[in-house]
Amino acid sequence: MNRRIFMITTAMAALGVGGAFLLKPSSSVTNFVVTPANAQDAAEVDTSAISDLVIGSADAPIEMIEYASYTCPHCANFHKSVFEPLKKDYIDTGKVRFTYREVYFDKFGLWASMVARCGGEMRYFGVQKILYDEQKDWIAGGKDTMEIVENLRKIGKRAGLTDEDLDACLNDGEMAEKLFAKFTKEMAEYDIDSTPSLVIDGVKHSNMSYADLKEILDAKLSEVGAPAGAEKPEE
Repeated sequence: MNRRIFMITTAMAALGVGGAFLLKPSSSVTNFVVTPANAQDAAEVDTSAISDLVIGSADAPIEMIEYASYTCPHCANFHKSVFEPLKKDYIDTGKVRFTYREVYFDKFGLWASMVARCGGEMRYFGVQKILYDEQKDWIAGGKDTMEIVENLRKIGKRAGLTDEDLDACLNDGEMAEKLFAKFTKEMAEYDIDSTPSLVIDGVKHSNMSYADLKEILDAKLSEVGAPAGAEKPEE
């Protein structure tokens, strides 16, 4: 184990981010609960400095929030089959303002988020795409922690980050604590109990196909007299 990886794993261990992480798994991999002690601790952490991850026009008629985990296979499938056409048809055309909220099932999902955030807001969604497109590759079975760390570092470097950038981000124990606290507060806001979950204009929805999502969005656009998805609004 080299010194760089030792520092990273030591920093995570100091937060209690071990193999079981800070979540108590339930019967399904896509469901989880936070222990009361962790939720109470998170409420005391100041997360105001951590920015939301948002794309889309501030004037979009629909607000959508996705709750997802980088280690959730259903989330990877959602981003390939649903998010990509959603972005093309609704986000890029000014109809949906989209917020992505990270969920942490385990230490690897947290580390992935820290690497994605390391490049700043301009690079975040580009790194996110790689993390989901190559999820099986970088997780590599989920048994070798050192291999996963190195795989995440390689993704960061592909996004233009240096070893020094990644060292600073992955060893930032205070940031890890704040990210976990932010996630805990946000999932409580809408009683999120599975991933991916969508909140559309304040209403929670479970994972769905693009066809079903499109039906919901087009109905909302019709209510405000806006054109359906894939049509750009008039200048």
